[in-house]
Amino acid sequence: MMMSCRNIDLGTSVLDLMPCGCSSPTSRRIFFGNCSKTVCSIGRRSYGAGNLVFLRRDSGSCRAIPAKPKENALVNGLGEDKTVMINLRQESRKPISLESLFEVVADDLQSLNDNLLSIVGAENPVLISAAEQIFSAGGKRMRPGLVFLVSQATAELAGLKELTVEHRRLAEIIEMIHTASLIHDDVLDESDMRRGKETVHELFGTRVAVLAGDFMFAQASWYLANLENLEVIKLISQVIKDFASGEIKQASSLFDCDVKLDDYLLKSYYKTASLVAASTKGAAIFSSVESEVAEQMYQFGKNLGLSFQVVDDILDFTQSSEQLGKPAANDLAKGNITAPVIFALENEPRLREIIESEFYEPGSLEEAIEMVRSGGGIKRAQELAKEKAELALKNLSCLPRSGFRSALEDMVMFNLERID
Repeated sequence: MMMSCRNIDLGTSVLDLMPCGCSSPTSRRIFFGNCSKTVCSIGRRSYGAGNLVFLRRDSGSCRAIPAKPKENALVNGLGEDKTVMINLRQESRKPISLESLFEVVADDLQSLNDNLLSIVGAENPVLISAAEQIFSAGGKRMRPGLVFLVSQATAELAGLKELTVEHRRLAEIIEMIHTASLIHDDVLDESDMRRGKETVHELFGTRVAVLAGDFMFAQASWYLANLENLEVIKLISQVIKDFASGEIKQASSLFDCDVKLDDYLLKSYYKTASLVAASTKGAAIFSSVESEVAEQMYQFGKNLGLSFQVVDDILDFTQSSEQLGKPAANDLAKGNITAPVIFALENEPRLREIIESEFYEPGSLEEAIEMVRSGGGIKRAQELAKEKAELALKNLSCLPRSGFRSALEDMVMFNLERID
C-alpha cells in the first residue's frame, strides 16, 4: 500500500500525526486534518479538497475515509484561533520507540558505537576512563542517529548508493562534541548524576572533567578539519561557539523573571538546536544535494532541536527524579527560567516574588513548582513544542518518500509522545 500526502496547508488548524499501529510496513502514519489544499492518495485512490482524511487500523491494513458532513463541520466550524487536536483511541495507538526509529540505520549506529572509544585516543588512561563513563551511561545516540537518517534520505535524493566515509565521520564528530558539552554542562550545573549514573566530575574531580571535555572538543575539531570541507568545518565550528554563548546567556539571566520567550528560544538554540541543525545540514552537504535542500535540513534540525528542548523543560516539572535520571525541577531551583516558567509568570504574580527571592523561604521552591503546573505554564509550553514540531515536519517535505524520511517524521512524533 502506497501513501503520499503533499502540500499540506491547514490554515489555522493543526495536522496531528500519530502512529497508526498498522501491520503494513509501507503505511506508517495516520494523518488527521482538513485537507482543504491537500490531495492524499492511498494506493490508487485520491482524496482531495474538503475531505477530513483518516487512515485507520482496519483488519490489519490502513484505509482512508472521506469526511462526513458532520466531521467537516467540526473542523471547518472552529474559530480562527482554535486548534484541531484529534487524539487516537488508546487501543489504536502504538508508541514509537527509539529502537524502531533507528532500525533502518542500526548497522551504522553499531559501527559508530564500536569506533567511539578508539577515536577518542589512548594517550591518557584517565581520559579513557572518563570517556567510557559517559559513553556507557545509557546515551540514546539520537544525534548521530539523525545524521545517519538524514544522510540516507538525502543520499537517495542525490542518487548515492551508499553513505560516504564523510557521512560516518560526521556522525562520530557530532557525538564527541555532544559528549564534551555534557561533561562541561555537568561541571557548570554541579550535577552529580546523569542518566542515573555518577557524572565524570563527581567520579574524577572537576579538573579532570574540564580537561576531558576540552580534549574531546579538540579531538573532534581535529577530525573535523580532516574532512577538508570548509562549509562543514565552518558550520560545526560555529556550534562550539554557540555552546559558550548559550552558557553565558543562561548564567547572566538566572532568577531573572523578565526573560522573554525569544530570549529563551535563542538560548535554547545555542545550547541544543544549533548542534542538531548543523548535524542535519552537514549530512545533506556530504550527500551533495542542492543548497535549498541542505537549508531545509538545517531548518528541520533547528525546529526539532527547539521542540526537544521545550519538551525536556516540560518534563523537568512533570517527571520524577528517578524518571529524569537527575533532580526534578533542577533548572528552576538554580534560577534557569524555561518556557513553562515564562508562561506561568503571566498568570501568577506571586511566582515572580518567589523566584526573585531565590527560594529564600522554606518550601518556596515546591510552591513555585506547583504554580508552574497550575498556572498554565505546562499547557502553553506543550503548544510551543508542537508548533516547532509542525515546522520540522514541513521541512521534510523536500525529501522523497522513503523509510528514512518516515523515520525522521517518527522522530518528531517520538519527541511529542514524551509529553502525551
